[in-house]
Amino acid sequence: MADSCGDHERLLEEKRRALGKEHPETLAAMLDLADCLWTQGRLITARKLEEQVVAARRLRLGEDHFDTLKAIGKLAVTMAAQGELAEARRLQERVVSEMRNLYGDTGLETLRAINNLAGTISVQGDFEMARDLLEGVVATSCCEFGERHVESLTAMSNPNFAHF
Repeated sequence: MADSCGDHERLLEEKRRALGKEHPETLAAMLDLADCLWTQGRLITARKLEEQVVAARRLRLGEDHFDTLKAIGKLAVTMAAQGELAEARRLQERVVSEMRNLYGDTGLETLRAINNLAGTISVQGDFEMARDLLEGVVATSCCEFGERHVESLTAMSNPNFAHF
């Protein structure tokens, strides 16, 4: 199988040459490449890209900007997948808090952040707390968006429910 991330790598290099290494489009291309690498299990390389994006967005946009928070959330998921659960949880709790400030308790981004936090908490072994969070996400998603909305279905299919 050919390297399915090659197109992402080429696009990133084009963006870097044309726009610079910290341009928002370049940073978005970096995260797209990191996502591709992540799906291939190349977590170390994905994390390095995510860390670069977080650092650049913190400097350019500030700590509490939506794009910075999204990048921090992605980095935290990678850290959790690498077994750095305590730090991942700390970052995810902060992202949840800031997403609540930006979008309220029922905002899609808030619910996504809570879903990710619940996954980390589950892996840490606190199944009761993870279940409570996931049930809240499912209930809120279904109430706000309907049972057939993609976010509701995603929350309902969270693999962490298998632990309960």
